[in-house]
Amino acid sequence: MTTHRVLVTTAWLRPGDHVDQMLREAGFEVVHSSFKDREPTGEPLIDVVRGFHGIVAGTDAFTPEVIAAARELRVLGRTGVGYDNIDVAAATEHDVAVCFTPAVNRRSVAEHVLALMLNCARLIPQNVRSVRAGGWDQVSGRELAGAKLGIVGLGSIGKLVARLAIALGMEVLAFDARLDGEFAREHGIREVTLDDLLRESDFVSLHLFLDGSTYHLIDDRALALMKPSAYLINTARGGVVDEEALADAIERGAIAGAALDVTEVEPLPAGSRLREFGNVIVTAHIGAATTESRARSGAMAARAVIDVLNGRPPEYVVNPEYATLTPTK
Repeated sequence: MTTHRVLVTTAWLRPGDHVDQMLREAGFEVVHSSFKDREPTGEPLIDVVRGFHGIVAGTDAFTPEVIAAARELRVLGRTGVGYDNIDVAAATEHDVAVCFTPAVNRRSVAEHVLALMLNCARLIPQNVRSVRAGGWDQVSGRELAGAKLGIVGLGSIGKLVARLAIALGMEVLAFDARLDGEFAREHGIREVTLDDLLRESDFVSLHLFLDGSTYHLIDDRALALMKPSAYLINTARGGVVDEEALADAIERGAIAGAALDVTEVEPLPAGSRLREFGNVIVTAHIGAATTESRARSGAMAARAVIDVLNGRPPEYVVNPEYATLTPTK
């Protein structure tokens, strides 16, 4: 009987944790190698993946070259909702199932959106800096109650953000090409065009997958439509926003500020203009980084790897056409 070998590249999963135990109890040999582990030696991912049947994957780029090098690979279990770091076409070509973990981080991300909005509305980062510098500036912010929140992408996370915002007394507008009309009507959410959402909203929150249709969706033209008093919130994917256009808009006062949990290049480059502005908040892609969310995501990704390697159909697979399930490749 083949002993399956599983590689774990997710940085926050470590030897001896729950996911490690799940995989070992399933009879697998487990090796951990995150980008943090490889930093000291500079060992590339392509040299690590050979000989593994399954991978619990973090944010590493699984390019066609990396996937081709992993000749025995049967399944990639992505610990996250997004899987744009995985070349799905290449995985399908090599009979590799790509699985992801939808909805596990919904609450965590939605609460982070709320935290970012509150920080923007009450100018908390600016006030903290002032006090640390010896000042005591009592600058007036604004309440969220009565403000208009425009949600671009009313999926599972967008819906929860909407519900939290409504509970605070905000008016919610939404744009989504496949809008859930029943949900919108039930919660009093107003469906609008993207342009109208940008024009009317006090806060614009992005909740979109990154693909060809959403890349740099928020560009010069979109930012020019926003109110000078409005804030942009992005917890989706960095590529949805043209960061140079955003920096230009901030510099000329076209919008009041921005709060980003994701950037097009991560970590945000030291020379990025976005680091210069006091009214721009950037967090290090921590929207989903809660103990609860990570526990759910890791377990779901591990379960997908276990299922595929044992010949069972995984629950959440991106490319169901990848192959007829067999216990080994």
